[in-house]
Amino acid sequence: MTLENKLGLTDAIELAHAEERLTKKRALELYDKKILDQYEVGTFAGLQQIHGYLFQDVYEFAGKMRTVNIAKGNFRFAPVLYLDEALKSIDKMPQDTFEAIVEKYVEMNVAHPFREGNGRSTRIWLDNILRREIGRVIDWSMVDKEDYLLAMERSPVRDKEIKSLLKEALTDKIDDRQVYMKGIDASYRYEGYSTYRTEDI
Repeated sequence: MTLENKLGLTDAIELAHAEERLTKKRALELYDKKILDQYEVGTFAGLQQIHGYLFQDVYEFAGKMRTVNIAKGNFRFAPVLYLDEALKSIDKMPQDTFEAIVEKYVEMNVAHPFREGNGRSTRIWLDNILRREIGRVIDWSMVDKEDYLLAMERSPVRDKEIKSLLKEALTDKIDDRQVYMKGIDASYRYEGYSTYRTEDI
């Protein structure tokens, strides 16, 4: 079933292509227009701003907390009933070290606050925290898709693997447009979107 969208598309593949093109364009604007610098860092409000900006052309629910329960495979994300409470707790989590930041990221992934587009938004959110707090970002092009997905799947139980994987990909090139663009492409590839390259949009 295709998600209801602003484009009136009913074909899932057509929607995926349009979504990738439109949201990658917005992801680039977040960087080029320095919009990310204006957003709250490390809060759900900041993540809402990122999600709202990325998906504004595609979904009515852009930046809005989900109202349905969702699962991926056998994993059920935070139930809607407790979502608001979970997000308030995540806001209060420390973000002063790499380890603490990744722990916060793992919790936000478990919360999965949006109907769609959680991974892509939350990876930008994570980099924004790392940039502000420790002067580093992740070079996502160095993070293997399978390794990442497996580590994230296991992270609610044991986060050592995801910490180690992301630590190895840290870079101090926090203002490098190329690193950002390659990162967006890698982030989208994790979710199965690889029709367009950010630099060609």
